[in-house]
Amino acid sequence: MKLLAVNWRDLKNPDAGGAEVHLHEILSRMVKRGHEVVLFSANFPGGDEEDSYDGIKVFRKGSWYNANYILPIAVRSYLKRNDCDLVIEDINKIPFFLPVFVKQRVLAIVPHLFGSTVFRETNPLFATYVLMWERFIPFVYEMCHFVAISESTKEDLMRRGLHEPRIEVSLCGLDHSTYKLLDGVPRFEEPTIVHFGRIRKYKSIDVVMKAFVEIRKKLENAKLIIAGDGPEKANLERLSAKLGLGDSIRFLGQVKTDALVELLNKSHLFINASSKEGWGLTVLEANACGVPVVASDRPGLKDSVKEGKTGYLVEYGRPDAFAEKALELLSDPIKWNAMSAAALDWARSLTWERTAEEIEKIIIREVS
Repeated sequence: MKLLAVNWRDLKNPDAGGAEVHLHEILSRMVKRGHEVVLFSANFPGGDEEDSYDGIKVFRKGSWYNANYILPIAVRSYLKRNDCDLVIEDINKIPFFLPVFVKQRVLAIVPHLFGSTVFRETNPLFATYVLMWERFIPFVYEMCHFVAISESTKEDLMRRGLHEPRIEVSLCGLDHSTYKLLDGVPRFEEPTIVHFGRIRKYKSIDVVMKAFVEIRKKLENAKLIIAGDGPEKANLERLSAKLGLGDSIRFLGQVKTDALVELLNKSHLFINASSKEGWGLTVLEANACGVPVVASDRPGLKDSVKEGKTGYLVEYGRPDAFAEKALELLSDPIKWNAMSAAALDWARSLTWERTAEEIEKIIIREVS
């Protein structure tokens, strides 16, 4: 089959995150299964307008601020000259409303929608703009089928008015050749908490840091390492100084994947205080390295964390609650070992091959 996918970013975009990993893992496996795949995404500084990798032909048009206007027109123009069996739209920012522009069936893959959390991420004017576009989804995509990456995302879509029979859940997989236990890599001597990923407001890393202040009252030698980059980093560095964290906290900036995996293998706990996720891919990446998680009891994270088994879920926005559960794990080696083992088992059960197989079945059904 010939598949055409549309996403705001492709995997080579410097700002690519979990949504881009998810779509790329699916599309690259569709290529291996004999399908032709074309991907349209926004361009970025230094990006080629045409590219090809892992068997996927990539067209980059527009940029981060206008791709929702440019890409639908580019796709429509492309489809006037080329055949396509199915259009796949990844809705993880502002939707492209492709059913308005193309005559082919559109399958919508949804990591998560922002909803009101967008007001934590940007100015009120632009947040209102995003929220307005999201509210048209039930009407524009009324006849489309959806793939949600978690039960939380499915529930969100249903609350917005989409019909349950049109929504299927396919959980994310994990790259087990990369995220794994490393032989001969011991944990740090000091209790070490890690946070990694894009540094954005809605990730609520300030809550992690405030929880760390409470943790250090009981574990004076505890360390906090923040790996990643993003628009909120400078604010967090200022907060660190205000909280008097000194050399107990380190900001590593963007780190390469192999260095991140080594860091996870050396760390004891991952705290994810995000206000909302589609799934929580970072949770499973940490789990695959034997690291339990304390996370917000919020959409996505409540799907990826097995409460009381691979970690704990606590009330969003409460540093004291995060600190309490973190101390419970860091102060009890028997409990930590049990959760570390359960985290490894849970992560190993999730593979991209399973995800791709589920998506391919949906694609075949859509086309037939």
